Amino acid sequence: MDTFDAINWRRSVKHYDVNHKLTDDEIQRLLTAAIQSPTSFNMQNWRFVLVEDAELRQSIRKAAWDQAQVTEASLLIALTADLKAWHKSPERYWRDVSEDVAAKIVCMMRQFYEGNDRLQRDEAMRSCGLAGQTIMLAAKAMGYDSCPLIGFDPERVAELINLPEDHVIGLMIVVGKGIKPARPKSGQLSLDEVVIRNRFA
Repeated sequence: MDTFDAINWRRSVKHYDVNHKLTDDEIQRLLTAAIQSPTSFNMQNWRFVLVEDAELRQSIRKAAWDQAQVTEASLLIALTADLKAWHKSPERYWRDVSEDVAAKIVCMMRQFYEGNDRLQRDEAMRSCGLAGQTIMLAAKAMGYDSCPLIGFDPERVAELINLPEDHVIGLMIVVGKGIKPARPKSGQLSLDEVVIRNRFA
C-alpha cells in the first residue's frame, strides 16, 4: 500500500475478528518496522510489551474501561519506554561509528538528560508516539486495522505487566482484522487553523 494511502485510510477501529491471529512472521514484520522509528540520540528507549496471555488481557480490559478491542484484537501491545535508557550502556547505541564520534555523542547525551526528569519523561512519550504511529501505519499497509488506547488506568496496567519503576507507559495499541468500519470522521480542522507560518501572532 502507498504510504499516503496508509496515512489516509488508517482509522481507530474498535471491533475485531476474535478468531483471527497474526502469524509469527507478521508480528516480526510489524515490530521490525516499529524499531525503525526515530529516537533522540538513537537511544531506542521504547519497550514493546506483547500481551499474549488471555487472562492477563482480560485483566487489562477491566483496567481499560472494559473496551472490547483489548481482548478481541489479534494483538495488544503496551508501548512503554525506559526513562533511563540514556544512562544504561549508551555506547551500544553508537557501536557502529568511530570511537571518537561515539564518545562525543554519549557525553552529549548524558549532559542533556542527567538531572532532568521532565525531559526524560517527555522523551519517553515522544518515542512511544513515534513508534505507535509507525506500528499503525505498518499494520494498515499489511492489510490490518489498529486502534491507539489511552483510556486505561496506567498504574493498574503497569502493575499487571510488572513494569519496572524506571519505565513509563505511553499508550497501548491493538492490531487485528476489523469487522466493523470506524465511525465517520467527526470533524477535521482545516490547515488554515493548525498551520502557523514562522511564529504565533
